[in-house]
Amino acid sequence: MAKYVIAHDVGTSSVKTALVNEAMQVLTHHTTGYSFLYPQPGWVEQNPEDYWNAAVTNTRKVIAQSGISRNDILGIVFSTQAMGIIPIDKNGSVLHTNITWVDGRAEDQAQWLMNKIGGRRIFKALVGIEITGKDVVAKLRWLKEKRSEVYDNARYMLDVNGYLKYKATGKATFEWSGACSYGFNLKRKDWEHMLFKAAGIDVNKFAPLVRSTDRVGTLTPEAAKEMDLPQHIAVYGGCDDTQSAAMGSGASEEGEAHIYLGTSAWAAVSTARNLKHKNGAVCLQSANPTSNLVVGITESAGANFEWMIEHFYKEEKKGATEGEIYELINRETDSIPYGSDHLIFTPWLLGERCPVSSTTTRGTIFNIGLEHSRAHMINALLEGIGFNLKWIFQNLERDFKFKVEKIRAIGGGSVNHKWMQGIANITGKKVETIEQPKMAGAIGVSSCVWVGSGHLKSFSELSQMIKVAKVYHPQPEHEQLLNDLFVSYQELYSELKRVYDRINRKRFQKS
Repeated sequence: MAKYVIAHDVGTSSVKTALVNEAMQVLTHHTTGYSFLYPQPGWVEQNPEDYWNAAVTNTRKVIAQSGISRNDILGIVFSTQAMGIIPIDKNGSVLHTNITWVDGRAEDQAQWLMNKIGGRRIFKALVGIEITGKDVVAKLRWLKEKRSEVYDNARYMLDVNGYLKYKATGKATFEWSGACSYGFNLKRKDWEHMLFKAAGIDVNKFAPLVRSTDRVGTLTPEAAKEMDLPQHIAVYGGCDDTQSAAMGSGASEEGEAHIYLGTSAWAAVSTARNLKHKNGAVCLQSANPTSNLVVGITESAGANFEWMIEHFYKEEKKGATEGEIYELINRETDSIPYGSDHLIFTPWLLGERCPVSSTTTRGTIFNIGLEHSRAHMINALLEGIGFNLKWIFQNLERDFKFKVEKIRAIGGGSVNHKWMQGIANITGKKVETIEQPKMAGAIGVSSCVWVGSGHLKSFSELSQMIKVAKVYHPQPEHEQLLNDLFVSYQELYSELKRVYDRINRKRFQKS
């Protein structure tokens, strides 16, 4: 009898839900979007109920579209955006909207905590990286100081994955990979108690830890009714989106690298080694309980692209489909040479986490002249994201001794052929894309169910099922120009960092 997994990929802007079979094929899928809340500059929140409602809507859609029997569903699993803070009280009521991973409100608390542990240098030596106002421990401290009634009444501080599993099963849990963004010891597989003690955060407010492959429970009567599913269907631990994407990329074996290009972007390398955080890159628990993932996250990628469409293609967007707008942009940028005629666009519109850590830095369009068009700006933005990824890989190779020659690319951005060739040219590495790049997260997280239930013996079996669609090789004729622009790109950050800090720090720290 055929079995299926309902895999929810809960991103920054939407939930993509896929029905995945045992051959790791997506039978059908549906996406439901939601928006951000911006209470103040630098603050970014979302309504947790939007995640659940989207998952419910998508579940009903994919079941209806597929025509399969509901009794053939093996399990439900969630892959989610990391670093969310969703406090719930003893009755399960949400006390505060989700303080998302791109929110940078807690800079003062981050500095306070580092000073308490000996200052920035000592803190970095102990932990591996400095923390910023975007890090969870700093924002938990912010809640305690600024929203004490929320902190005091919270029974649990859940991330997005924990919240959705709670809505589905009525059980509060915290999965290992999600715990990494709070403070998780990879060797002991437990919370970093000393860090939370220094921050004055009660670890009893964190739910019991589970693995990605653990069977958390079954659907509550309420959840089953909402999703129109049998109550006996199991819900598994799942993982964060970075970890599910690594699995779905097919590049999850030792030393293999992948990049993700969606609302945000990241570069990551899989390894069994327990490594310390360094230069903004973090070592996280993999979806595979026996492996880890070293990741450098770029805060904003596709979000910048959509911002440019909204402001530079407003008239063309009226009455046009999303596909038609993308086709128009592709036609315009096809005529722009690599290097964008020396125009540089830094993609730090939401600050940055890696390769540099800053909550106050913002995007810069540099060296603009009368020869440049809106197509130059779009092209320069995409190249700027490529420069960011190159910088991350340089750090990963220097700091952790990885030797990366090949990159597997996933996410919606990986279907843009010119961008993929540009990233190959900028990084000097071979870039491979896969057959279902937008479904990598859903396919990857479904493996938590297949392995957890015993249908797959190991996560390595999944890697062998992922097929390469296209390969891009670096073009030597563009190497010198792009290397020169990359040096200028790095210099822009060092030259403007203090200016951005001076102009933005006060307005971002209003409480």
